[in-house]
Amino acid sequence: MMLQRSRALLGRYRLLGPAFVAAVAYVDPGNVATNTSAGARYGYLLLWVLVGATLMAGLVQYLSAKVGLLTGESLPSLVAGRHGRIVRLAYWLQAELVAVATDLAEIVGGAIALRLLFDLPLVVGALITTTVSTAMLLVQDRRGQRTFERVIASLLAVITIGFLAGLVIAPPRVGGVLSGLLPRLQGADSVLLAVGMLGATVMPHAIYLHSALVRDRHGRVDAREADSLLRAVRLDVVLAMMLAGSVNIGMLLIAASALFGQPGVDTLEGAQSALGQTLGPVIALLFALALLASGLASTSVGGYAGAVIMAGLLHSRVPLLWRRVLTAVPALLLLAGGMDATRLLILSQVILSFGIPFALVPLVSIARDRQLMALAPTHPVTLVIAWVVVGVVVFLNAALLFLTVAPLVT
Repeated sequence: MMLQRSRALLGRYRLLGPAFVAAVAYVDPGNVATNTSAGARYGYLLLWVLVGATLMAGLVQYLSAKVGLLTGESLPSLVAGRHGRIVRLAYWLQAELVAVATDLAEIVGGAIALRLLFDLPLVVGALITTTVSTAMLLVQDRRGQRTFERVIASLLAVITIGFLAGLVIAPPRVGGVLSGLLPRLQGADSVLLAVGMLGATVMPHAIYLHSALVRDRHGRVDAREADSLLRAVRLDVVLAMMLAGSVNIGMLLIAASALFGQPGVDTLEGAQSALGQTLGPVIALLFALALLASGLASTSVGGYAGAVIMAGLLHSRVPLLWRRVLTAVPALLLLAGGMDATRLLILSQVILSFGIPFALVPLVSIARDRQLMALAPTHPVTLVIAWVVVGVVVFLNAALLFLTVAPLVT
């Protein structure tokens, strides 16, 4: 009996991986910028946003993985099959805008990390980040998904250690943490940050990608495999989101405990410098290394997602180099134009939050399709919760739009 359990556990372990690739999207430089800004400016106030967003992201990623497993198709290809050419093109355009915003955050983050480590100009750092991440995509293209998963997992380990090391030196106040779990906001800017944190935590391109990752790993399953593979998928998602959620929460807690109220910490450079002064140069170095690993891993995963989106919606494949040019050029131009890098990171997350409903609504609609999900229909309670998540996202986006536009018309 114990031997059978050990074999079953080992079998599930070998099935882990797709969710950890998708989880990189939840610890990208946009997360670093929004979480650090939230903790430095508001202390523990917005901790509840991260906890709630992580729980929502776990449900969303599981549904995406389940759709890919049971249908043998990616979410973009399923969306394409339900609509005509004009709708598919319009849908692809918004998805491509999301991909550009994603690459913007990740390339800018990598460029900032290289400036912190080697004092390189931002544009040079952005070019290096783009080049290295493209090489990582070539690994996936030529060596296969398993090798790519191992590379991403290694970078994820660097990210985790680098961003959480400061908690050993500056542990958060228990009272502050408990107070941060109480949902509340403090003015329009806190709403902007909250929506940015949501956009950074529930990532549209990760929703599209996860279905394709599971499809490519397992193919379409039959009735005999469905239950056991779904259990492995759930374990994969739970472990990956626990890790990503811990890193995100840890970033906010470090900023709240070590940077709150300090001047000049609204930028990543300022935050890293303040961490060095407060917690020591080793923590500052680990922070910069984690930021670099985050930029490289997440822009590679984002490029992978862009290819999945285009292949699914347009039924066409564009050479890797051209896809990278399409999404990387805006980031390079904005940096060359002298725009503030940290502000670009935060605004990119707001753009991402507007793309979330376009990924969530089709996902939940497909997940409730009993014909497609015949092997393991989605439970009605799960569907209700999923629709509540969609409602929360739409409400927050509407609130952000009102708070942004209202001052301009009054």
